Amino acid sequence: MSRRFSLIAALAMLLALTVGCTNKKSVNPLANVGSKQPDKVLFDKAMDAMKHNRFDVARMTLQTLIITYPDSEFIARAKLAVGDSWYAEGGTASLEQAEQEYRDFETFFPNMPEAAEAQLKIANIQYQQMEKSDRDYTHAKRAEDEYRNLIMQYPDNPKLVAEGKKRLLEVQEVLADREFGIGKFYYYRLSYPASIARLQSLVDKYPLYSKADEALFLLGQNYEGQIAQVRSRPTCQAFNTPPGCAGETAKASMIGVLTKDASAAYSQIITRYPVMVREDDAKKRLAALHQPIPRPTKAAVAQNRVEEESRRESDTFDRLMSVVKKGPDMAAAAHKGEPTLVDPTPVSASGAAADVMRQAMGQPAGDHGLSAEIVKGGTPGANEPAPRSDAPAPVAKADPFARANTATAADPNELKPTAAPDPNELKPSAPDPNELKPATQNALTSDAAAPPPVQVNEIQSAATPGGETAASSSSTLASDKDISSSKKKKKKGLKKILVF
Repeated sequence: MSRRFSLIAALAMLLALTVGCTNKKSVNPLANVGSKQPDKVLFDKAMDAMKHNRFDVARMTLQTLIITYPDSEFIARAKLAVGDSWYAEGGTASLEQAEQEYRDFETFFPNMPEAAEAQLKIANIQYQQMEKSDRDYTHAKRAEDEYRNLIMQYPDNPKLVAEGKKRLLEVQEVLADREFGIGKFYYYRLSYPASIARLQSLVDKYPLYSKADEALFLLGQNYEGQIAQVRSRPTCQAFNTPPGCAGETAKASMIGVLTKDASAAYSQIITRYPVMVREDDAKKRLAALHQPIPRPTKAAVAQNRVEEESRRESDTFDRLMSVVKKGPDMAAAAHKGEPTLVDPTPVSASGAAADVMRQAMGQPAGDHGLSAEIVKGGTPGANEPAPRSDAPAPVAKADPFARANTATAADPNELKPTAAPDPNELKPSAPDPNELKPATQNALTSDAAAPPPVQVNEIQSAATPGGETAASSSSTLASDKDISSSKKKKKKGLKKILVF
């Protein structure tokens, strides 16, 4: 009796366990609902394996789900999870495989909301592999392209777009620092056209660079270096012309063009970056070049102040880690402002030097390519028949312009000596009244001193009642107090710049 009772109890317990296992449901982490579908069970097992860092098991389970249930509603999430498994595993090879899986997901499911997430992770893969600005920039350049694709292809996802813009500003800080280093390299080796091309492309492409004022100041120094080279060239003489000489008119024109370019670079520091440290140095250089000193607007001061306050100072720990860390230090990157999404036309070294020469000769700068002129003649005649071997020899036509090959024929155009004097012969004339003569000592001492440079962009008195200006608040010029109150502590930049 007891044996029969124990057997019945065992069977009842086994039945209860079977029913309990059958009624157990798998919770859907996406929709928070229960499901007994086999594809959902496979997906949950894969997620559990990824949670415990068993990435191989997770990928095998997900591949089983994709192959066995091609019409499942979890196919999209399964393919994305395969890329996530490679991404979480880390390593160069795993990150390359993860990038390929994310690209496949964008190809097969371009309209799903997760496509923007896949594009962000593709950009983050390149972001994680970036190196310092003075090393290989392949991953930095690819990260810039991928973040731009995210911003332009998925503008309807504001959260991911905001994160992509923040990362893009950091990537562009690294690329801009690389261009600045190359520009300094060419400057210190007196390769001014190459340095100008790098620095001008830098300030056009990355206006939010933390050392944009240093780049513009170095750009002006390049133009002043070229001015010194032009002045040191010998002047051409009438009968003894040394190589590389230039006339006084050409030298004056080139110096004028280079002075204008240098003042434009210094003026941009004052009007665009009035809060940064090179603003005072730019004013001194403009005064030395006898060029007008502009004044920034209040809107420009406020914009530059916001950009500078968004930067982070590198602490001691960051500087120590930069010695052993592979990646760059992006603490100085701005986190306010819009990054550049389209590259402007780059400046070439040969183009920069050629523009200076063209402007010195009075021609406009820009592309001056060669063009071919097509001369339209008459209608071509019909094709002549093929020559035959039995055809008579062709008769040579008389050339009316050919010179007669006879000894007695005289050339009507031949010059003959004449006894009469040539009326076009140059003769010494009276002294030119406009000829320059050396000035006397009294004339030299009576010259007045050159006037100081004129201050431009000053607030003019308005004719409106009450003394208010008619300009809007965005074009109102900033006062010296506004600029000085926004000055930041001088950062580490160029230690010493040659001033010509």
